[in-house]
Amino acid sequence: MGEGSAIRWVVLIVRLPAQPSRHRVAVWRELRKVGALSLGQGVWAVPDVPVFADGVQRALELVERAQGESVVLRAAGRGPQDAARFEAMYTAAREEDWAEFTADCGKYTGELDKEIGKAKFTLAELEEEEQSLERLRRWHRDLKARDVFGAPSSGEAERELAECVRRFEDYSDRVFAHMHAFARSEGRAL
Repeated sequence: MGEGSAIRWVVLIVRLPAQPSRHRVAVWRELRKVGALSLGQGVWAVPDVPVFADGVQRALELVERAQGESVVLRAAGRGPQDAARFEAMYTAAREEDWAEFTADCGKYTGELDKEIGKAKFTLAELEEEEQSLERLRRWHRDLKARDVFGAPSSGEAERELAECVRRFEDYSDRVFAHMHAFARSEGRAL
């Protein structure tokens, strides 16, 4: 979907009671989770593509449960410059998501380095690191699904995730080599 494409948008206008605030927070979290673009207080937009439908529906159900009001509009810009501006705003939000993801990949590989440096080669640690890697994989899938315009940083994030996988495999090999060496030294087989 290139710059100035004729993509349409779903615009949500949401009004919720001031109290309790948990309802506003729940709706905000749901819309942020699906990658909705905040246009102002209570006004959100997402590209009108199927990947967003379930999240929008969940947000609307939260509004209804909170006895709030919502209006859903389908919209398009007046011209190519409006469409391009909306796409740029949306892509900038995805760039922020990809930057956060890439930073977390760096934290993950840093954690692996720390465990290798301490020679902490246990099954419990391996399982913990595997769960962290799975969280990164799920997050990557979610970001990729909502990055409908292909933000420039998505390629770097893909490479960072591949590096996380490679580094986890290396750590896994070290854990099993350590366990086998320990078992041999004890005269046992694994």
